[in-house]
Amino acid sequence: MAENAVILEREQLSLKVNEIFYSIQGEGSYALYPCVFIRLTGCNLRCVWCDTTYSFFEGQPQTLDQILIAATAYPTQLVEITGGEPLLQKNVYPLFDMLHTAKKKVLIETSGSILIDRVPGFVHIVLDIKAPDSGEADKNRYENLKWIKPADDIKIVVASKADFEFALEVEQKYALTQKMERPVIIQPAFGQLESAEVGEWVKNAGVPFRLGLQLHKFIYEPTLRAV
Repeated sequence: MAENAVILEREQLSLKVNEIFYSIQGEGSYALYPCVFIRLTGCNLRCVWCDTTYSFFEGQPQTLDQILIAATAYPTQLVEITGGEPLLQKNVYPLFDMLHTAKKKVLIETSGSILIDRVPGFVHIVLDIKAPDSGEADKNRYENLKWIKPADDIKIVVASKADFEFALEVEQKYALTQKMERPVIIQPAFGQLESAEVGEWVKNAGVPFRLGLQLHKFIYEPTLRAV
């Protein structure tokens, strides 16, 4: 009876989904691997340079079983849950478990404005820290750095030299070089800074930052959705 009750409960759970698609991962430690993306609807931030504003409101409810079927239909082990801000929806937590049980490598991209303390250890977290030019730097929850795992990714999108100086200050204040297995990703806001310019900043920073590019926007036409 207990097992049947769990199955029934799972069938009743749902998430509001913006889109599910299969593409090439463009960012972070798993860049250039084939990946299924589950983009959930809703975001509590309004970053100036956001390229997925359509995810703020567009979407339809899907049961967790429907999402699992869609996410496991493709020949890859990599699945990223993104948004918007996927941690806004509480049913994302049982979805983590379902994908893990299905032997998927689960990633989540989160804005850093919501605590990650409930995210399971098997999930690879891509944690954003918002720089001032995003307009949302006051929403950063720095206590998340207590829960970030050394193998996870920390990313800071920069739209100006001032944003880069902010990234340097954060790295030094929280000793991220000592904490993380891989350096903090410095990612230029697409269309606002030249990657070569930011690359020079990274080269001369004196700390082991790594340059991050949205590679899917170089592989595909950058205004396309679901790529």
